[in-house]
Amino acid sequence: MTIDPNRNVPRQSSVHFAPISVPLERRLQTLMVLAHTLSIALFLSIYFLLCSIPLFWPLLFPYTIYVLLSPAPHSGQLSHRSPLLRSLPIWSLFASYFPARLHRSARLEPTRKYIFGYHPHGIISHGAFAAFATEALGFSQLFPGITNTLLTLDNNFRVPLYRDYALAMGLASVSRESCENILRKGGTNSEGMGRAITIVIGGARESLDAQPHTLRLVLKRRKGFVKLAIRTGADLVPVLAFGENDLYDQVTGETHPMVHKFQLMVKRCMGFTIPLFHARGVFNYDVGLMPYRKPLDIVTGRPVKVVQSQVVDERYVDEVHGMYVRELERIWEEWRDRFDVDPRIRLEVVE
Repeated sequence: MTIDPNRNVPRQSSVHFAPISVPLERRLQTLMVLAHTLSIALFLSIYFLLCSIPLFWPLLFPYTIYVLLSPAPHSGQLSHRSPLLRSLPIWSLFASYFPARLHRSARLEPTRKYIFGYHPHGIISHGAFAAFATEALGFSQLFPGITNTLLTLDNNFRVPLYRDYALAMGLASVSRESCENILRKGGTNSEGMGRAITIVIGGARESLDAQPHTLRLVLKRRKGFVKLAIRTGADLVPVLAFGENDLYDQVTGETHPMVHKFQLMVKRCMGFTIPLFHARGVFNYDVGLMPYRKPLDIVTGRPVKVVQSQVVDERYVDEVHGMYVRELERIWEEWRDRFDVDPRIRLEVVE
């Protein structure tokens, strides 16, 4: 009889668990990121729980109709925005998890209006939320006099309870109507001056290219935001988030081509896609849907001046788009060494 010499030797687990002695502050940071990641699911769960209680039906029925018909996400009035909620200390815990930092290349005049273009999308755009939906990174101190609104899919504002939370955080719909209303209403002159919106330009398509140690921007044919800037007279501010793509691992199109084709089909049919991603867990470092603790450095570029015109000339669109891309490339070249970016990584502008 042959005896296996390794029979009684315990195998080493490939999952590394967090020690029990983790400081309370780091636990709270993890809790905040987990809550943000699962926020839609949490609010939906609360809503369906309330629906199971007949006592709440007289309130929930008119509320649900209100959610479906309310114009608040695209009215441009920002009346639900809560500076108190955006400034709570809990968001500093969220930002410290990575940690995330916001850097400014140039001052922005509060007598102008702006469109911030955020790159890359990443999986969940954690950097965009920390920098432009909260005051955790000091946006108001870096850009005094400017009211910035982070934009997201219109469908998110049809989710009961989450919709109210998103509006209170100052989010709005990314629809054309919403963008134009925000940039043409309110502000210092009631015509949008001092207002800004932040659009994650690459959208769902770019999320499929969110691989660690890469920077592929879906931007070549994305010119709608440039046309919007020309129609509203808003200057364009490129934003590059160093580290956004490093927060998760995901299935690649090279290793799983059929999965990639299915994701693109969902994107064409539904307007969104489903990246198959993973990172770390709440109590371990190897398996789960929590982002890795990697530094996030969000750099705002110099504004690209835009001349307002209701008649959009395609040649001018191409000219402004080219200046925008060149400013993004300048940010990449001037800031990459400060954040110790791997010299093998290249900025690629695709599609």
